[in-house]
Amino acid sequence: MAGLAWWAAALPLMPLVLPLAVRTRRTALRLSPAAGACEGLAGAEFSGEALRLLLLGESTVAGVGASCLDFALAGRLALALASRLQRPVAWRALGENGITAGEACERLLPGADARYDLVALVFGVNDTTHFSSSQRWLASMQQLIEHFQASGARVVCTAVPPLQHFTALPWLLRQLLGWRATLLDRQLQALAATAGAGFCAVGLEMQPQYLAIDGYHPSALGYQVWGEHLADWLVAT
Repeated sequence: MAGLAWWAAALPLMPLVLPLAVRTRRTALRLSPAAGACEGLAGAEFSGEALRLLLLGESTVAGVGASCLDFALAGRLALALASRLQRPVAWRALGENGITAGEACERLLPGADARYDLVALVFGVNDTTHFSSSQRWLASMQQLIEHFQASGARVVCTAVPPLQHFTALPWLLRQLLGWRATLLDRQLQALAATAGAGFCAVGLEMQPQYLAIDGYHPSALGYQVWGEHLADWLVAT
């Protein structure tokens, strides 16, 4: 019913929304994915077997908004986990700018055949902006969850980012997409509970300094705060 309510509100606004979306796409500042290797080791000074961590997802996993992956979500989360757990964390970031969860099942899963202790699934922005149906969104996320659970990994889904705070978007787009992101987020939370996966609702308090210059992706500081909050949640649960 909530999805139908969104469409009932959005459809009459499409003559206004579509030109705004086209103009935003044409004029938006486009940042490249972060440089550097897509894997690394945090906490090498600690003894013991390394925790094997995989982040799989969209542009935030690819590190858009940061100079290198060490300063993006993967590197920051691994460093924060190593510090809290007092053990090494061997991390890998498998992300693609603009990818949806359904596309990730086709393009990213074949490259994620190693065994991991912890897998963080970071999706939602592109499924929001691509208007993915609830059925496709949930089926794709379930496939991703079950794929890694089958190999014994702890799987955690991160919350869908709040698009209503993305300053790169015009006000009307922010409101409509933020509403839709909230709907997908609630559906993901329910799916995670049913599938036995974790769901981390911890996100950024959307302060200007937490956004990159494109107004759409986290800044290096945003990634740091996000990674530390996520690590706190993972250790506490």
